[in-house]
Amino acid sequence: MKIFIDGKYFDEKTAKISVFDHGLLYGDGVFEGIRAYNGRVFKLREHIDRLFCSAKAILLTLPMSREALIKAVIDTCAKNKLRDGYIRLVVTRGVGTLGLNPNKCKAPAVIIIADKIQVYPPSMYQRGMDIVTVATTRNLHSAINPAIKSLNYLNNILAKIEANNAGVEEAIMLNAEGFVAECTADNIFIVKGNQVMTPPLSAGALYGITRGVVMELARENGLQVSEPTLTRYDLFNADECFLTGTGAELIPVVKIDGRTIGTGKPGAVTKDLVNRYHALTKQSGEP
Repeated sequence: MKIFIDGKYFDEKTAKISVFDHGLLYGDGVFEGIRAYNGRVFKLREHIDRLFCSAKAILLTLPMSREALIKAVIDTCAKNKLRDGYIRLVVTRGVGTLGLNPNKCKAPAVIIIADKIQVYPPSMYQRGMDIVTVATTRNLHSAINPAIKSLNYLNNILAKIEANNAGVEEAIMLNAEGFVAECTADNIFIVKGNQVMTPPLSAGALYGITRGVVMELARENGLQVSEPTLTRYDLFNADECFLTGTGAELIPVVKIDGRTIGTGKPGAVTKDLVNRYHALTKQSGEP
């Protein structure tokens, strides 16, 4: 595997960063998870735009232009002969001191890893997954805004630990007001009749790239798409439920906190959106 670090390529065993990098010391940096399908990088420009938004929010000046980052991602995929896989694009604050002051960091570091990923077992996509609500709440907007895709994912990891302790793969995170925000690594959707609903960004949901694609696919299919505040009660009484994410793609949910959702099997709307999503990924992206 060839890994891009600041304009150069290194083998997996020799790819290194400094122990003084603030991305390691403090989680000071931003990242994107991106998919490649059939030799094309899916929604690459949208991911790069979101990276720039996250960087701006933490006053991190990216050392490469949008076009240069796009080229670097594509070139890294080519170096690794990756036609179908996952790209992790990371920008850290760079090497600094043991103190917090970001102004002590010399220059941001850019890392690109192109590899494979399997977030959930294939069988789970067929039968659907069970998830639970956990006690760990989503970060407050006034603390670390959930819209920032930062290297500090401890909030999500703590919720993931709770999910694992409960014997499931994924967890629902509520915000401080008790409304549904998102899952630890995925956005959440419910279906009720011809309505497809997902929590608003203001509830603490990440501006998911896959989330946006699915919302558009649903509208194209004549479904009503909205972003209301949702409670656990709304989830329990949904006809269908599914999660979306770059790594997870679309995966059905059939049980939440012990309550069976709909028929207890992946629903028709979910299956149709899965098919539409897969069809789209096969025909679009940056070559």
